[in-house]
Amino acid sequence: MPSSRSPFAGSRQSRGRMSEGNVQGVVLTGIFGVGKSTVAAEMAEMLEERQVRYAALDMDWLTWAYSADHDEGAEHRMMLINLSSVVANYLAAGIERFILARTIRTQGEMVSLRGALPFPLTSVRLTCPLPEIRRRASSDVTTARQADLREAADMIASAEGDGLEDLSIANEGPIATVASHILDRLGWL
Repeated sequence: MPSSRSPFAGSRQSRGRMSEGNVQGVVLTGIFGVGKSTVAAEMAEMLEERQVRYAALDMDWLTWAYSADHDEGAEHRMMLINLSSVVANYLAAGIERFILARTIRTQGEMVSLRGALPFPLTSVRLTCPLPEIRRRASSDVTTARQADLREAADMIASAEGDGLEDLSIANEGPIATVASHILDRLGWL
């Protein structure tokens, strides 16, 4: 007979679990190359050092597929479906803090992201001057990266995604300093 017991029962992940009312999330957003994934990874390391139960997700990986669906919103909808399943699994494991990373382009995307999550979400827009982004990407000269740089320049010119954030943080200093600043602002340290 299958056990109804959680696979995490009695494990390190379940001990001392916070109630779901204490679960919080942050989404790091901004243009390509601004450092969303890098800052998310540093934030995750800092939480782990403090033994905070966290999950860090680069939401782009939840959409990396080709479905031949040319509907503009299809990729975002797929990400939300996948994210809901992944978040449910992490919540069952006792995760308290969610660090998400993805470029959020429109108010509709932000509203649907918040609506898909069963916890409060703070959005942090990382900023960085385009010349610095070009410098960072210079070691990766693939065709895809060149297209990403053009898109980043277009997003800056059109202000796409601006104004959707709760906080805006410049990502121009040491990564550890930026990550610590965000965690402090969130009250997670």
